[in-house]
Amino acid sequence: MFTSYIAIGDSFTEGVGDDLPDGRVRGWADFVALGLAAASPEPVRYANLAIRGRKLGPIVAEQIDPAIAQHPQLVSLNGGGNDIMRPRVAIRDVARILVDAADRVTASGSHMLLLSGANPSAHLPLGGLVRKRGNELAREVRAMLPRDGITFVDNWADEGLEDIRYWSEDRLHLNALGHARVASNVLTAFDVPVPEEWGVEEVAASPGGERSRRTAEYYRRFVLPWIGRRLTGRSSGDGRQAKIAELTVVDPASAQPL
Repeated sequence: MFTSYIAIGDSFTEGVGDDLPDGRVRGWADFVALGLAAASPEPVRYANLAIRGRKLGPIVAEQIDPAIAQHPQLVSLNGGGNDIMRPRVAIRDVARILVDAADRVTASGSHMLLLSGANPSAHLPLGGLVRKRGNELAREVRAMLPRDGITFVDNWADEGLEDIRYWSEDRLHLNALGHARVASNVLTAFDVPVPEEWGVEEVAASPGGERSRRTAEYYRRFVLPWIGRRLTGRSSGDGRQAKIAELTVVDPASAQPL
């Protein structure tokens, strides 16, 4: 049982798409921390250094050292999703950076949770290209595993997560149900009970959602702003700070309902 956990990454790990009433975002890493705390007889401390919009290089450069410096028992890393959506990307290099970063974490004495993101390609413009690149990245990472001290959770291979019910309005980020399912995959990998109140099994067993259409309003609200940021060299994470920069005790009683 891990009693200290730090999450690093981009919007997937920050929790974008799982919006709380007070304007904060929650996400799968927060759910994992809550699950660890609910199952542990000792206090569990948690930090989340992830910042939306980050490519893998900045994640590694900006977040790994601050995470290692706090000496957590567990560190999670997801990255590369923003890289594979750029016009040009060397997939093998992205995979190597991921695994090298994981090796740095294990060399520091922490256990490494390396996980892939969910596959949004069924709902996105140019989704076929995203799927092709995501499949290639997944193959490259899997080929370098298993490794000592690394637990790999392959959410990209979880076909159930592709259902529209798990995705937020922008169809690029998971909603609360999707983040809860990813957290369930992680906790299951560590043989930690998944809280029943998350309803993960109930949602998975219910009928799938109907595929929604991409309307002009969808392009206006989500696609055009994304293109604008790419053309001007801006990021959705510009000026943002880590939401939980230091290891903090988790209070399971503070959990928000899905």
